[in-house]
Amino acid sequence: MHTPLYTFALLWFFSTIAVLHTEEASLNGANDPVKALLAGEFQWQISQPLFAPAESDADRYYSVKDPSIVYHGGRWHLFCSVRGQKRSHQIEHLSFTDWDQADKAERRMLTNHPGFFCAPQVFYFTPHKKWYLICQASDDSWEPKYGAAYATTPDISDPDSWSKLRSMDHRSANEKRGLDFWVICDEKNAHLFFTTLDGRMWREETTLDKFPTGWSEPVLAIRGDIFEASHTYRLKGLNKYLTFIEAQGGHGWRYFKAYLSDRLEGPWSPIADTRDKTFANMKNTRPEGDRWTDCISHGELLRDGYDQNLSVDPQNLRLIFQGVLDRDRGGKNYGEIPWRLGLLTPVQ
Repeated sequence: MHTPLYTFALLWFFSTIAVLHTEEASLNGANDPVKALLAGEFQWQISQPLFAPAESDADRYYSVKDPSIVYHGGRWHLFCSVRGQKRSHQIEHLSFTDWDQADKAERRMLTNHPGFFCAPQVFYFTPHKKWYLICQASDDSWEPKYGAAYATTPDISDPDSWSKLRSMDHRSANEKRGLDFWVICDEKNAHLFFTTLDGRMWREETTLDKFPTGWSEPVLAIRGDIFEASHTYRLKGLNKYLTFIEAQGGHGWRYFKAYLSDRLEGPWSPIADTRDKTFANMKNTRPEGDRWTDCISHGELLRDGYDQNLSVDPQNLRLIFQGVLDRDRGGKNYGEIPWRLGLLTPVQ
C-alpha cells in the first residue's frame, strides 16, 4: 500500500514530465502557429462541402472550382470557375455573411466576357480605388489570344458592374503559355506570377503607376516538382511572403507545396516541398465528418484584408479549396470532374 507522500511524489513526477513535454512541443512549434508555419509543419481539418455545382435549366454544370474570396462590407464575396456542358469556362459570384449559410447564397454568372474565362483572383487596388478581377481568358482580338486578363468595378457586390475583360499584355515565358495568373503588390511594384505546367513558376513586374500593363520580361521564380495554381501572400507582421503551389502524385492526386521569401523577387526557400512534408495533402488533413475528397486542389487563403498586398494572418491560416473523390472523377474527362469547394482550418 502506497503512503500519501509516495503518491504525491508520483503525481509530481508525472505532472513535471507532462509540463516538460508541453514546453518541448511549444518550442518545436506544435502550439505556436507562426513557429509551425516557419518550420513547414501544417495540420488541417477539412470541413464538409460548402458548395456544389448549381442546378440550372440554362446548362448542365459539372463543377465549381478555382475559388477567390474577400471579406468586405460585412460579407464574403466568392468568385469561382464553373465548368458546364454548353459553356466550358465562366466565372460565378456568390455573397454571404455566414459560412453555415453559404450554400444558400444567390449565384450570379459574370456577364462581362462572352468567351472562355476562368481561374479568378479578386482584390481592391487602392491607387485606382477600384476592384480588380484577374483571370485567364481568351479572345480572338488579343495577341496572343489566350492569357492574363483583367476587369474592374467600383462595386464588388454587383456582378453586372464589371467592365469588359481586357488583355494585360503580359509576356510569355520561353514561348510557353501561362495559366493561373496571380497578382500581388509591394510598396513600389505589382508582381504577376504564373506557371507553365513544366515545373516552373514565373514572375513579371510592373510599377504601380503602370498597372495593370507594362509588364517586364518573365524571370524564373521557382523550379521543381510543381504543377499549377500558385498563390502568394504577405504574412502579416513577419516581413515575409508565402507561396504555395499545386503538385501531383503525393498523398492524394493533387496537393500543395510551400515556399517562403523575404521579398517578392525571391529567392524562395522550400519549407514543405516533399511528398511527406507538404502544405496540404491527404496525409496532414482530417475530415470533420464523412470523407468527400481524396485530394487538395486549387485554393485560396482567407485574407486579413482585401487590398493588393494580399495580407494573411499567420496565426490563423484558412484555405478554401476544391476537392473530389477518386471514385467520382474516375473515367471522366477533366472538364466533367465534379469538383466541390471546402474549407481547411488549422488543427489546434
